[in-house]
Amino acid sequence: MKKAIIIVALVFASLANAQKGSVLVAGNIGYYSKNTGDLKSNYFEFAPKVGYQFSENMTVGIEAAIGNSTNSNRNGNTIIEYKENDFKLGAFLRYSQPLAGVFSIFGDLGVGMQSAKSSNNIPFSNDAKGDGFYVGLVPAVGVDLKKGFCLNFSIGGLGYDSLKYDGASDATNTFAFTFGKQASVGISKNF
Repeated sequence: MKKAIIIVALVFASLANAQKGSVLVAGNIGYYSKNTGDLKSNYFEFAPKVGYQFSENMTVGIEAAIGNSTNSNRNGNTIIEYKENDFKLGAFLRYSQPLAGVFSIFGDLGVGMQSAKSSNNIPFSNDAKGDGFYVGLVPAVGVDLKKGFCLNFSIGGLGYDSLKYDGASDATNTFAFTFGKQASVGISKNF
């Protein structure tokens, strides 16, 4: 898979730098699946962005993410299924710097609000709803393709989020340092 992405990037590569006054449309799609017998974990996320490049190196815009996860665990002879849907909406600031040829590096700083709803198949359990905020910094490398298209590669980032569920006395606060622990491939287009 990695070789195919690199080959596609090199075959279509040409210098097509984003220019001041252009509109950036970008996004990532993520999927994770793990199965052990009848125990399963699945996660799907779609994260689009739209921004305006107001200088040669700076872009500001809005970002969103919609995610869905399902997990199953065994409790005795019973399999309990947990489901969670989450949504994020916020703003981002991107600083980009061209490198030699078709490559560039950039960093996205995003901040916004988030909400989550979780449920399970345990009888008499209630759905849980939560609201909070997030902050994230993601460095990445872009490979410029023809006609303003760019493939974006990142290998993690920094993140902090806070989520408080209804009825809970405390919020769940998460700090994530994921450099080298996750990889992301996205695509963007400047108009």
